[in-house]
Amino acid sequence: MTNLMLRDIYVYPVKSLAGIRVSSWSVAASGLKYDRKWMLIDTDRQFLSQRRLPKMALIKTVLTDSELILSAPGMDNLSLSLEPKTGEIINSTIWHDQVDTLAVSDEADRWFSRFLQIECRLVYQPDTAIRPVNPAFAKPEDQAALSDGFPFLLVSENSLLALNDAMQLDLPMLRFRPNLVVSGCESYAEDTWRDITIGNIGFRLPKPCSRCSVPTIDPETGKTGKEPLTTLNRLRKWQNKVYFGQNALHNECGILSVGDSVHINLIGDRQPPL
Repeated sequence: MTNLMLRDIYVYPVKSLAGIRVSSWSVAASGLKYDRKWMLIDTDRQFLSQRRLPKMALIKTVLTDSELILSAPGMDNLSLSLEPKTGEIINSTIWHDQVDTLAVSDEADRWFSRFLQIECRLVYQPDTAIRPVNPAFAKPEDQAALSDGFPFLLVSENSLLALNDAMQLDLPMLRFRPNLVVSGCESYAEDTWRDITIGNIGFRLPKPCSRCSVPTIDPETGKTGKEPLTTLNRLRKWQNKVYFGQNALHNECGILSVGDSVHINLIGDRQPPL
């Protein structure tokens, strides 16, 4: 594994909306800069995702030097500041976590509520609202933004190729919403990686990523199918869950760039143990 490299980097500014492919990006304390810093919540302050609203996949995101720009079919673009002004503090819920977030604007709330046909609000996680990672898998100083639980998701390019071959399909990598895509290794090699270095940043891979219904949603149409969960249930099932990719934690901040070399520092038993 001497030719491993970082093939792609993806940033998802708003949780469960479309992502952005970038060539070089800053890594902050909670992960890629601006990754999952915004989130939609319902009237109960619970996070919203494509699991409940597949139509969220149709909302595209663009980052400029000063703005987050959102677009959706039939809607005028919505432009938001990358540094939201102090708004109402809303204690929002992500799975079992409570996070103090800031309401972004009434305009944003109306825009999303109109497109999704559900009353919802857009909130932002300020840097002062530190969200720790599950201590069963992390160090006390590890933190995440508004992702499901970890700052990074890593997948190898050949793992998707192997899965597509098994399905006789050509699903895009964005179905699986990774942050980091690695090339140059065998399929599912990442199942054994425990400690790696990408460029000048070290990563720990404490657990595999269990998959929900989101990869069955076509990001171009918002429609749901049976794959890849049908094939993952056949090939990648363990303890009543299916797995694809590895959750990752970073040891330091810095810059990641496509083409960075990837070094495997420590391997372990395959996870999941298939």
